[in-house]
Amino acid sequence: MTEPAFRWGLLGAARIARALIPAIREAGGEVAFVGVRDPHSARAQAFAQEWGVQVAGTYDDLITSDVHAVYNPLPNDAHLPWTLAALRAGKHVLTEKPLTLNAAEAQQLADAAAQTGGTLLEAFAYRFQPHILRIVELVRGGTLGDVRSVHGAFGFHMTNPDDFRWNAAQGGGALLDVGTYPVNLMRLLLGEPQAVTAAARWTPAGAHPGTGDIDVALSGTLDFGGALGSLDCAFDWTDPSFSRLTVVGTRGTLDVPRVYHSHTHEPVTLHLNLRGQESREEFPPSNGYARMVTHFQRAARGQEAALYPPADAVAQARVLDALYASARTGARVTLDAHA
Repeated sequence: MTEPAFRWGLLGAARIARALIPAIREAGGEVAFVGVRDPHSARAQAFAQEWGVQVAGTYDDLITSDVHAVYNPLPNDAHLPWTLAALRAGKHVLTEKPLTLNAAEAQQLADAAAQTGGTLLEAFAYRFQPHILRIVELVRGGTLGDVRSVHGAFGFHMTNPDDFRWNAAQGGGALLDVGTYPVNLMRLLLGEPQAVTAAARWTPAGAHPGTGDIDVALSGTLDFGGALGSLDCAFDWTDPSFSRLTVVGTRGTLDVPRVYHSHTHEPVTLHLNLRGQESREEFPPSNGYARMVTHFQRAARGQEAALYPPADAVAQARVLDALYASARTGARVTLDAHA
């Protein structure tokens, strides 16, 4: 007997939803409904027509509709309330990064997922890319020897003054956007840091209407106890999208441009230098969104164990909280290994 299609509902008609719809369909899922703030708006109707999706109504209507899972790509401050509501409505939830604004909120969602039995995943689609799996294999497998340093950088030039990421009240700032990726990948490679330090360039209040004070750029150091991680992220770099990882070990180095992209349209190349011998490994274009959705659907149906349970998102949020605390105070912030 053929298993029925895994049915999805989308919260909002955000740009990122346009990447998820083809991924869901590629993974064999069905995009059943979209919920929007104003179901009668021309924008909502145009989105529904373009993508062949039925408008369920409002966000409340969407989370109570006949779907297995809800995708939440809303602005960062809307991740907690609507993900929580969807979990309590008996849905599995895929929520865009960052899962929430801080670790306390992330723990709320982790607790709710445990109580309801829902699958909850922070949508870092880049983690499912084949080149990331190879990087993890090289670093954890000891090919580079003992890791001494990891540097991650991700930034771009954000020109839209109305983007919510300029708004502090909505969880704006470089760290909670592009900065989440290098932090996440360093944790994937090295585990949890013992302490962090950070500095930021803050956008003055009033620089963008109604935004408050956000980090337009942040640089940090993560102490992994034997290996040091360094982080750079920004919204005002001249490159349209700069993304890079460099790992230095006792046996060699690894350098990967364009490393954090979730849907690659060009090959990604790993540059290895092992004891003076240079080599390259090339990975063809790949859709990490489709790979992530495939895993999520199988985990939600109990067909495989979740690779990144909510506890991972809580640990991620603790590191982000610590980096912000250090950037605001100038002090080194120690993380509790038993938290």
